[in-house]
Amino acid sequence: MIGLEPDRLRALAAELGPSAHWCEADVRDSAALQSAIDECANVMNGVDMVVANAGVAAYGTVRHADEASFERVVDINLNGVFRTLKHATPHLQRSRGHVLIVASALSFTSIGGLASYGASKAGVESLALAYRAEVAHLGITVGLVHPSWIDTDLVRGAEVDIPSFQQMRRRLPYPGNVTTSVDRAASAIVDGLAYWRSRVYVPRAVAVANWAKALLNSPLVWPWTRRFSAATVPALETEVAALGRNDQLVPELPHATENDQRNPVRI
Repeated sequence: MIGLEPDRLRALAAELGPSAHWCEADVRDSAALQSAIDECANVMNGVDMVVANAGVAAYGTVRHADEASFERVVDINLNGVFRTLKHATPHLQRSRGHVLIVASALSFTSIGGLASYGASKAGVESLALAYRAEVAHLGITVGLVHPSWIDTDLVRGAEVDIPSFQQMRRRLPYPGNVTTSVDRAASAIVDGLAYWRSRVYVPRAVAVANWAKALLNSPLVWPWTRRFSAATVPALETEVAALGRNDQLVPELPHATENDQRNPVRI
């Protein structure tokens, strides 16, 4: 386990027993991340599977977003996954292993007001598909996880900061208007690892967005998208301006989980 919360990682490793190992590293620090991955591989005598999950959010539309906040989201969410794959590949090649990369339902279509997150997760989708083609001859298999809204600090923190965020989600069609529990999301990821799946959808109905992404981004759906954005984006912009910041400061809420920047990599 590699992440940025040493106390939580230490406690979880103790709970899992002597076979567990953890390291502290930031996915933005390539050298530290490589060192941590190599250390885990050395201690555990190799790496068979990797879950690459780096996810933070920032607030603000493109015209109002702070450039540094936008770049931070892309660096963690997209570049962080790239660095993880780069440094894990030699170990996965030796084991002919499997990697699950956590993307998003927003990989298939974006939502006004979530530009940085949507752009980064669409990039993760493309990165993973390219990586899959590049390493297939090495015996490495690659899967993608596409969660919708999961009951994590990231989602709950946004609802605390921006009240209209929850209202916006309620306006979306199913499954965009439901929140999935962390336990259910974790079970889907474990299932994806156990069966070396190429796609994991949380909830399963997100698969429809993948199959229908051409339609979702077509002129046929554009009138609905325009009305939806007109009804939701102004409130988001007003509340972000009142908040006075674009970065999400994830609060210490109960049941904090791995779907945020503090626990980005699972080996």
